[in-house]
Amino acid sequence: MKKLFALIIVFTTLTSVAFSQSVVQSGTWTVNPSIAGYNMDKNTGERTMTVDVEFPKPFDTKPTVVLSVTQIDTDKNSNSRYNVEAISISRDGFTLKVRTWADSKVFSLSGYWMAHAEAK
Repeated sequence: MKKLFALIIVFTTLTSVAFSQSVVQSGTWTVNPSIAGYNMDKNTGERTMTVDVEFPKPFDTKPTVVLSVTQIDTDKNSNSRYNVEAISISRDGFTLKVRTWADSKVFSLSGYWMAHAEAK
């Protein structure tokens, strides 16, 4: 029983240390007609927008970036097609790439980003 208790304490301590070594930053993003060159609500075929995101504080190492979509406004007369990805990730920021295709009309798209990396 003492060995089990000691093992639980060691596991809890190691888990706490591992999680305390992570650095996390987050923010929001949006693409809409207020951005110069916005074209996702016009024409047909593939259309792409990019947005540069700068981290509030640079990471010590290149982080992993996770994206979510929380709002989308599209034309009800066509399918809603979109893709969102983080490209060109560095310690200082990343580029958000939003894409639609075919006859989809995207009037606006918004979401959150979260970046995390192990602290040195």
